[in-house]
Amino acid sequence: MWVGLRAAPRGTVLCGPSAAAHDGLRGFEPDSLSVVIPGSSYDPRKGQLDVPDDWNMRVRWSTKLGPQDVNPLALPPRTRLPRSIIDEASERIPERRSRVLVLAAVQQRRARTAALWDALSRRGRCRNRAIIVESVRDAEGGIESLPEREFELQRRRLRLPEPARQRVLQRRDGRYYLDNDWPSLGIRVEIHGIPHSEIRQWDEDLLRQNDISIDGSGLLIFSSYAIRHLQTRVDGQLLDMFRRRGWPG
Repeated sequence: MWVGLRAAPRGTVLCGPSAAAHDGLRGFEPDSLSVVIPGSSYDPRKGQLDVPDDWNMRVRWSTKLGPQDVNPLALPPRTRLPRSIIDEASERIPERRSRVLVLAAVQQRRARTAALWDALSRRGRCRNRAIIVESVRDAEGGIESLPEREFELQRRRLRLPEPARQRVLQRRDGRYYLDNDWPSLGIRVEIHGIPHSEIRQWDEDLLRQNDISIDGSGLLIFSSYAIRHLQTRVDGQLLDMFRRRGWPG
């Protein structure tokens, strides 16, 4: 790592997952060494880096590497975590991985949503921007965010009965709010914007658990990602649950 940084043009720092790992982000160990070089150091007459190819160094260029995005005191030199997250989330990676990166940074308390918005504002147009924005909003708003309204549109499209919303249950650990509740049918549906556990397979785990719950507890839990991007499967589980509980629709 140090040899690679020394061989690079002046001002080069670690970026993406290489930088994020040094700032304590868990679960995204890099499989290459990612560095970003200041645009002012670009020289088309020279190679980017004079290091062996099998070192697997991933090189990026940027014209915006000021103190807002680079910690001048960090060792090894690297982009600040919000910038590292936004950079990696806007790479050529699946949308779901972009989402997981953003949610994990907030979930692990390594970055605040305000800092992610700030870092994103300096990226301009970038790949996966829509899913990055969506994910920051989810992390910011929790279960009372936009997915609640999107679920309501889905409910109306399926012509499901009107639920009781945000009904308060008294529990030993305090109050607990149900997102959507059909007491006469014994059905509850909750929409989660960000989990409180590991999230790599979170969406799929919830959907698998729902398949079990249809014959049992009557509780369906959907992630905000599933509400937006896995509608066919969500529709199927909702209709299956309501019909098994006696809904004539």
